[in-house]
Amino acid sequence: MRSSIAQQPLHELPRRATQTKGAKAHTSKTYAKAGYSLAGLLVLAVLWSLGTRWLQSSIPLAAQLGPQQTFASLYELITSNQLTTHTVVSLQRVLTGLLLALVIGVPTGLAVGGSRLLENATGSAFQFLRMISPLSWMPIAVMVFGIGDAPIYFLLTFAAVWPIMLNTAAGVRQLDPKWLLLARSLSATRSEILFRIVVPGILGHILTGVRLAIGIIWIVLVPCEMLGVSSGLGYFILDTRDRMAYSELMAVIVLIGALGFMLDTVAQKIYQHWSRKPGSR
Repeated sequence: MRSSIAQQPLHELPRRATQTKGAKAHTSKTYAKAGYSLAGLLVLAVLWSLGTRWLQSSIPLAAQLGPQQTFASLYELITSNQLTTHTVVSLQRVLTGLLLALVIGVPTGLAVGGSRLLENATGSAFQFLRMISPLSWMPIAVMVFGIGDAPIYFLLTFAAVWPIMLNTAAGVRQLDPKWLLLARSLSATRSEILFRIVVPGILGHILTGVRLAIGIIWIVLVPCEMLGVSSGLGYFILDTRDRMAYSELMAVIVLIGALGFMLDTVAQKIYQHWSRKPGSR
């Protein structure tokens, strides 16, 4: 060890010591954060158990809602592959709705953010539509698109398009005008300005909008899957209710929460990975 230190240049030693200290601090911070998260989940589980015990005195069926019964049913449902198809279908619907929202929201946000006239003309209308709950469109969606996946895709897209569009427009408005002026002075074409300056400059805003959209779309998904379809996690909740299999119902609720948490974590990690790249801000 001494020989390896002696071989290093003296001016490198403080920098290496600082890097080691920073790495240890980061590791300690990560462990502390994980510990706090586990403690929060443990408190939630205790409150859950106490709540179900309190309900059992007046509602005997509440005994099926406890953590032990729930996780036993969840293990059985997963090992028997009863949830595989429903989970895959739900995730496919989320991905389709999110892609449709991106296809609509990003170009619209680019147009609105790049034109003050268009922003003034559409701002009130967009805010009015954004404030309408997507679920209130359910009867109209079924009437127009019929029973099946089509009304679900419409509702999910309607729910997810607003954060993507508004964040994209905000990103365009915050672009440094000097970048665009410099590009035009260098005779850059519109496509070059769009794909080499505008899109990279607003990518952080788009990713923020996508993360918000995932949260909204996941919440809206479950009631949408109660629109007469025969697959999906929302449909499975109705099925467990009809069978009075309340431990399975709670198991699906736990699974929905876990999948939503995972989707949000993935979106967050993608944004963090982008933000660490040089020139991303």
